[in-house]
Amino acid sequence: MSGSSIRRNRLRHRALFAAALMGLVLPQISLATERNKPGEARQTERVAFTAAEAGTARPEGLVPRVRIPGDDAAAFRALVEGASAAGEPWLVLSGGGENGAFAAGLLNGWSEAGTRPAFGIITGVSTGAMIAPFAFIGASGDAALRQNYTEVSAADVFEFGGTSEALTDTWPLKRRIDRAVTPSLLKAVAAEHAKGRRLLVATTAVDAERPVLWDMGAIAEAGGPKALALFRSVILASSAVPGVFPPVMIEVVAEGQRASDKGGSKTVPDKRFQEMHDDGGTTAPYFLAPESMLLAKAPAPLPTHRVYLVVNNSLTPDFQMASRTTLSVLGRSMSAAIKAQTRAALALAEAFAQRTSLDLEVAQIDDRFRQTSAAPFDQGYMKALFAHGAALGRAGTAFRGGEAGPAELATGALNHRALQEAPVQSVVAGR
Repeated sequence: MSGSSIRRNRLRHRALFAAALMGLVLPQISLATERNKPGEARQTERVAFTAAEAGTARPEGLVPRVRIPGDDAAAFRALVEGASAAGEPWLVLSGGGENGAFAAGLLNGWSEAGTRPAFGIITGVSTGAMIAPFAFIGASGDAALRQNYTEVSAADVFEFGGTSEALTDTWPLKRRIDRAVTPSLLKAVAAEHAKGRRLLVATTAVDAERPVLWDMGAIAEAGGPKALALFRSVILASSAVPGVFPPVMIEVVAEGQRASDKGGSKTVPDKRFQEMHDDGGTTAPYFLAPESMLLAKAPAPLPTHRVYLVVNNSLTPDFQMASRTTLSVLGRSMSAAIKAQTRAALALAEAFAQRTSLDLEVAQIDDRFRQTSAAPFDQGYMKALFAHGAALGRAGTAFRGGEAGPAELATGALNHRALQEAPVQSVVAGR
């Protein structure tokens, strides 16, 4: 990861945690008093449910099957193989916060170049989940992407102040999502879904500790207020960084069943409860396929022959002395963990691509972009990153070609052809 990227991450984590910790100086006794008011239910109380009930639950009010466990290889294969356009190129969008301006710009420039594919499958995680619906509807979504990633500030995303669930409140982001995800957008997504294309967004089910993959086109196709509300909630949940942003509660119902009893049988009624979902990046920085598929000794190929993976981050490590303070150590450690997770995921994807003859093209924020940000969601920085991505998209140079050598591998400019000449282990060790 470049030095500029290290500084960006450090500043972002410092700003979030420092401001949030300031909110913790509120008298703890007053908080305890509020929690213990007689006859008043606490906000943190939830209807208890079992793993079996969670396994059969579905979002209330939606009959179609609109999600699968993200780690269920059989369910995933059935989902994508049932899509008639799955043989077309795929687009995979990673998390990355304000760095999503890179993918937003890239897509705009790609449209301008006239070479952008009509992707058969698009997946999104975290900030990638917010980009994915607009990428799914094609060039008509480019203006919204430009606005969403060049005209926002930190105040449009979160508000400082700890709650019982997180260090900040994301009501501003929820409001922006509500404004951007309109009934018209859902109709456009549903129309593309009907063509055999699929829009998939990943969240993490906190209770089950498992990824969940949402078929956003199926949700859009269902239509109505509940579908619109769920569509918005899934996008918000996918970007809910654990502990920093609050998780999203999704109303579900587990259908009742007939159960045996000593006197014959009885009907168990439906059970309604709330699932807790947060950042899809908790389980993976992006979603290509379930991990078991990628790790299989003799993996079956995906329906497509080409995947474009956009990593909204820079992964090159750079030396920076940490001070002996909690925030400095925490910020540096979190940054290292995110980079290591993403590099490991890239190595796994590249190995899968080699074994299945998949053309995996990877774009990321590399050393061609050197601007730094002064604060979280710095508008000037995001505009510059958007312009950089757009320029690469227009020029067709966002995805590095097969001429990549050891130096490029060390900086994270990866593609599967280069890895045919360099062991996967060297990429992981190159951090």
